[in-house]
Amino acid sequence: MALFDLSLPDLERYLPELDEPEDFDEFWAGTLAEARTFDLALTVTPVDTGLTVIDAFDVTFAGFGGHPIKAWVTRPAGAAGDLPAVVELIGYGGGRGFAHERLAWAAAGYVHLVMDTRGQGSVWGGGGHTPDPAGSGPAAPGVMTRGILDPHEHYYRRVITDAVRAVDAVRALPGVDAARVSVTGGSQGGGLALAVGGLADDLVAVLPDVPFLCHYPRAFAITDAFPYGEVVQYLAVHRDQEAAVLRTLSYLDGVHFARRASAPALFSVALRDQTCPPSTVFAAYNHYAGLSGARPATEIAVYAYNQHEGGQAFQVDRQLRWLRALHAA
Repeated sequence: MALFDLSLPDLERYLPELDEPEDFDEFWAGTLAEARTFDLALTVTPVDTGLTVIDAFDVTFAGFGGHPIKAWVTRPAGAAGDLPAVVELIGYGGGRGFAHERLAWAAAGYVHLVMDTRGQGSVWGGGGHTPDPAGSGPAAPGVMTRGILDPHEHYYRRVITDAVRAVDAVRALPGVDAARVSVTGGSQGGGLALAVGGLADDLVAVLPDVPFLCHYPRAFAITDAFPYGEVVQYLAVHRDQEAAVLRTLSYLDGVHFARRASAPALFSVALRDQTCPPSTVFAAYNHYAGLSGARPATEIAVYAYNQHEGGQAFQVDRQLRWLRALHAA
């Protein structure tokens, strides 16, 4: 795929006007307050993975509506004292898979919690283990249009709440320094990391990798690729519902969460990415921490010749070095 979006100099200046709802903060404050009326119900069960230098645990915690959400936790075996933690959120269609699949953060000395994504985990990877017990009205295949006419009913209201509660859960684990928690993820996980960055308090860092779920109106205008294409497909049938759809998504836009974040951030973007177009990523990056008193340290890794795979191992290497330097500062 050739370059199709704005030029890099234009992307670096891209600061679109926003369609943020006036009650955005009240909506999310109420959502999280309701979720926290349920006991965290944290369970931690050791798992024999066959690994000798990494300890693994099967974790369950209460997410949106008190629904049980599965996660894996890994940590360096025999590590003493309270360790910093990284919460990882998964890309679209994937699940938590097996406990041995993601070891880089634990091998680097962190407690690593990878959250299963409710109702997903059957498109790629090792599978998911968390159902979504909430219902939905008419929807296109996938999860983008589940509850699309009401932000209170939308699927991502539940998943974003789960992700914030995952931070609550990792902070409640023994052997975790609750003051040193970061959040990361790629694609859908990157968009969720931005949401957590805007909603969770006192994070050390936010690391969104080729983030999805950002700047929906722009995405719908310049790409037919799925998952954004699910919404285009829905509106091609429900021609009279555009205003309601865009209103719902305005409560779930990663750009609006990014404005509220205050932790240092390391983004990545791929300039040939049709799944998460570069301008949607730069919209979030350029607006990041816009409502804070002073913009924290932020960087964006630009992969000029890649599509949605982005930097892959190159980006992981950069994340490990960047977060280590942040903790050492």
